[in-house]
This record gives sequence, C-alpha cells and structure tokens, in this order.
Amino acid sequence: MKRFRFPLRPVTVLRAHKELRAREAFAAAVHAYVQSEERLADTRKRVAELEQLLFAGRSGRFAAADAAALFRVYRTDCHAEMETEREVIAARDVMNQRRADYIEANRQLKIIHRLEEKARNKNRVENARIEQNELDEFAGFRASRRPTLS
Repeated sequence: MKRFRFPLRPVTVLRAHKELRAREAFAAAVHAYVQSEERLADTRKRVAELEQLLFAGRSGRFAAADAAALFRVYRTDCHAEMETEREVIAARDVMNQRRADYIEANRQLKIIHRLEEKARNKNRVENARIEQNELDEFAGFRASRRPTLS
C-alpha cells in the first residue's frame, strides 16, 4: 500500500498561515471599529449634555462670559464629534477591507483542502484497487495449487 503524500503540502501551510494572519488582522480591525464606535457614543453623549446646559442656561439669569465659554466648549466637542465620525467611517472601511482579505484567504485555503481531499480519495481508491488485485492473485495461486479430484 502506497503512503499518501500530498505534493502541495507547503502551499497548504503557507495559505494556512496567511489565513491566520488575515483572521487576526480582521479581529484587530473589528476591535478598533468597536472602540471608535464607543468613542463616538461618548462624544455624542457629552455633546447632548452640553446642549442641555446651553438650553437650560437660557431660562435663568444670562451670564455672557459663562455662555461664551460654554459655547466654545460645545463647538470644540462638536468638532471632536465630527472627527470621531470620520474615524468611525475610516475604521469601518478598514474593517470591511480586512473582512474581504480574510474571506479571500479562507477561500484559498479551502481550495487547497478540497484538492487534498480529492487526492486522498484518489489514493484510497488506487490502494483499494491494488489490494484487491493482490487478493485476486493470491486466490488464483491457491486455486491453482489444489489437487484436482478426478
């Protein structure tokens, strides 16, 4: 019986490493995206609180210096919110690219695995055929050795 040897084994190893690196890069991109989403949520919450303070400050005594300082902080936080939104969009784009890279690497690895499985099946069939031929030959020898009863 012939021992199975897959000639593309080095390719399988390389593609498995590539797929692992792509999976890790995708996981890191997902993590970065989630963190940027959390930063955006925090920034939006802070902006909403400042809006409440701005509108609440208009109902009582008006202090122009306090209102101006609060408005400056509000504008700074609005600008930070826009920057954070841009970061979220960039992180989402990176995440989508990493997902596509991972899917492609996984697809390439699956192709090699299917080729290996086909080669293994072909090897099994060939070995079974060889084994059956050997059994047939052995049975033929035994039949030819029997004394004939006449």
